[in-house]
Amino acid sequence: MQQKSPGKLQQFFHFPEGDGLATDEFIKGLWRENPVLVQVLGMCPTLAVTNSATNAIAMGLATLFVLVMSNVLVSSLRKVIPKQVRIATYILIIATFVTVADYVIQAISLEVHKALGAFIALIVVNCIILGRAEAFASKNTVWKSLMDGLGMGIGFTFALLLLGTVREILGNGTLFGFPFFPDSFQEWVIMILPGGGFFTLAFWLLFFNGMKARKKDNHTEVHPEKESVEEVYV
Repeated sequence: MQQKSPGKLQQFFHFPEGDGLATDEFIKGLWRENPVLVQVLGMCPTLAVTNSATNAIAMGLATLFVLVMSNVLVSSLRKVIPKQVRIATYILIIATFVTVADYVIQAISLEVHKALGAFIALIVVNCIILGRAEAFASKNTVWKSLMDGLGMGIGFTFALLLLGTVREILGNGTLFGFPFFPDSFQEWVIMILPGGGFFTLAFWLLFFNGMKARKKDNHTEVHPEKESVEEVYV
């Protein structure tokens, strides 16, 4: 029987067969290579705009949009962009999508737009986005770049939400602007200040590193013979 040749769209995107949606490129950004909790990248917006959960989600979604779109476009043009001007081209592509995100946020919520301020424009030089464009999207297919952008973007948004939730609850006694504690609760004002951002980030880094260490210890206990064999051959 003659095998059916893939269509032009499939050839362009290089869609994987089988369980392609659950690719490693997507999963790694959520946990194993989380840009904030593992790689500790993008600290400027992470510490500056996470004084509330609303601001954290807005910044996270804006970064997710820019990351996905820039990854897809850079990957699509990877064979035609001259190497000598690739960084300038990446920044131009990223700036275009940042402008779109800026106008969308301003149209949806002027209050959130004012709260985020210049940090929306600073997405252009976010090391996560430029790094994924240079290290991954420029060397991989559109499909893999899309999955990488989604994973890293969702992982970044998730990390911002963790910080923003804790800081808003303890600093203002609210969550998404709604009261979380009774009126008698004394707010921890430091949590909505820059110092509170550092404390909260340190807590989540400690928590996630502890989880990873515990998972590694459990894996060693379940498969002790594997570790001993590896030690013999080292």
